[in-house]
Amino acid sequence: MNSSTQTILEHNQIPRHVAVIMDGNGRWAKKRLMPRVMGHKRGLTVLENLCEHCSAIGVQYLTVFAFSTENWRRPQEEVSFLMGLFLQALDKQAQKMHRNNMRLKVIGDRSRFSAEICAGIEKAEALTAGNTGLTLSIAADYGGRWDILQAANKLLKEGKTEITEADLSRHLMLADAPEPDLFIRTGGETRISNFLLWQLAYTEFYFTDILWPDFNVRAFGEAIESYQKRERRFGRTSEQLPPEQQRG
Repeated sequence: MNSSTQTILEHNQIPRHVAVIMDGNGRWAKKRLMPRVMGHKRGLTVLENLCEHCSAIGVQYLTVFAFSTENWRRPQEEVSFLMGLFLQALDKQAQKMHRNNMRLKVIGDRSRFSAEICAGIEKAEALTAGNTGLTLSIAADYGGRWDILQAANKLLKEGKTEITEADLSRHLMLADAPEPDLFIRTGGETRISNFLLWQLAYTEFYFTDILWPDFNVRAFGEAIESYQKRERRFGRTSEQLPPEQQRG
């Protein structure tokens, strides 16, 4: 256990849910005169390591932005590679996650994925559904606006004429998870890019210039330490917060 991890655990304020935009794969590869796709391949290894680390320190939910609705506009060769990598990960990583008692979910619009990928998603989710450890949610062909719209449309089909926040929340893609405590974006950009627009309302944000393929356990520890130094108020004073949300 490194000193950064020890400090995090001693602080005893581990976020239940961490959301991540894994940005910088293409730039990482370009800097090394490699094809962009090699950055994505390296990035998958980083995600595997992060899952293991999150599980070890007590993070219960990890949600990552893997492929947005806008990413379909990328060069066809890159999109094809990403789909192949996704299919490979669904098979190989689901088996590993199952052995480690982790649950895998995929959130997003599956209508544009191939039948093979859809079958792979269903198989991976079914295999890990009963596990009780870390839940990894992969946002693929996902957009925050799309998420809100699909939830609203479900309510309209139910015959709702007036919609409450609770109604909408139960139809969102992450309805079975607490809202993220910490949002991390790598790669130097400081925006949320249509990711979890509803769910990030009171989330703490952390931006880093580190490109995703270089984002290691130490870098993650720095993000957690930054989170632990903040006082979360949710629009209220600290005195109004429930005891479990107050910082000592």
